Amino acid sequence: MNGFFLSQMCAMSNAVAMIEASVLRRSTALMVVLIVWNAALVFGEVSDFSEKRQPTPPLKLRLSLREAMQAAVQENPTVQLFRERIVQAQDVADTRLGALLPNISGRMSGARRRFFFGSFGGSPQVSRPLDFYEARVSLTQNLFSLSLIQKWRAARMGVEVAELDAEVVKRDTMATVGLIYLESLRTREAVRAREADLQLDRELLRLAEERKAAGMATSLDVTRARVQVENARQQLLVAQNDYDRARLNLLRTIGLPLDTKLVLTDELKLLPVTVQTPEKAIEVARAHRTELHAQSRRERLAALTLSSVVSERIPSLQGAGDVGLIGNQIPDALTTDNVQVLLSVPIFDGGQREGRISENRSLVRQESLRTRDLEYQVSLEVRDALLTIESAQEQVAVAMDGLKLAMTELDLARERFIVGVATNIEVTNAQTSVAQARDNLIDALFNFNAARVNLARAQGRLEDL
Repeated sequence: MNGFFLSQMCAMSNAVAMIEASVLRRSTALMVVLIVWNAALVFGEVSDFSEKRQPTPPLKLRLSLREAMQAAVQENPTVQLFRERIVQAQDVADTRLGALLPNISGRMSGARRRFFFGSFGGSPQVSRPLDFYEARVSLTQNLFSLSLIQKWRAARMGVEVAELDAEVVKRDTMATVGLIYLESLRTREAVRAREADLQLDRELLRLAEERKAAGMATSLDVTRARVQVENARQQLLVAQNDYDRARLNLLRTIGLPLDTKLVLTDELKLLPVTVQTPEKAIEVARAHRTELHAQSRRERLAALTLSSVVSERIPSLQGAGDVGLIGNQIPDALTTDNVQVLLSVPIFDGGQREGRISENRSLVRQESLRTRDLEYQVSLEVRDALLTIESAQEQVAVAMDGLKLAMTELDLARERFIVGVATNIEVTNAQTSVAQARDNLIDALFNFNAARVNLARAQGRLEDL
């Protein structure tokens, strides 16, 4: 008996040990899984965090003058705003058209009513509940209304005005971007000029130091040369800042991200220009200037709006009808219909209509005055652009000659300083003349190219640049 119990106890202890071992293995495996899972999550979050923190490299963009103007057409917020105004004008035209189209509606109703017979002169009693069911389709149609027709035509003209206004804004934006692009080129040329000035000043400083070491120059000559170097460095820093700001302004006007690395591919240079007489140039402008076409449509829009108000004096004709089922029970419903024609004759509205007519007549006259003023303005802009471009061409030629003379003056002053017949004051003065001549040439080239843009804008031919 004792052996039996002993064997049972051993078996039970073995079973318990096996269970404990199994639980331990499962617990260990579970812990390993949890550790691996947490590690994966941690490393995944770190990886995601590092990916999120990794900066996106800025876009590098190469743009010519024409490409910059075309990019502004797509990205500039003002251009996009006027495109939305076209959509708005189209929606207004659709609304005006809807007033001329049939208006169809349907309705269904069901009711339970009790009537008081005393309301009809009967005994003071209440009827039993009665059910009413009705389903009906109604149609109304303006058969004739000249005022509504003219309003619809005016709305369609409003769409054309919105489209032309958007084109005007697009061309204005292109011209603005073109001028800002040229300003960026001007500041870039200024940076190059200041770099050339700094290089020249350093060469002259080296020359002064060599002559001092040889006993042919004084400390004052060296100090004066060093002052010129520091002045050139200062001017270079200012020019570089102006260039960076000009590029930021160009990016903003185009509508591109401000961290874009912009590379300007064009150069400030003298280009051939077709000679035009003022009369021929103005004729081209009248054919291509979008503002003139837009103003013509705007004048027509005012006339149509006036016509729509005047047409309210004319009688209008409207038709209406409905058909449907009505009854106390749905299976027993009967068909009923109604057709009518309404003739509306305006007689007197307190003078409101006449007041609106006078108001719109004034608007028509205002648009006519604006048309004449715009034609005068276009002629003025064309003549001014022609004068400016002619003067700018002469300025470029004079500036080129001035730069050549300034370089000759610098060479002569340097030779005199080398042979010891003059101090470096003459060299310093010659350096100043060279720097001024470079600035004159840069400004002349900028004025010439800006005049080209203004002439193209005045004639409505920016696409030809």
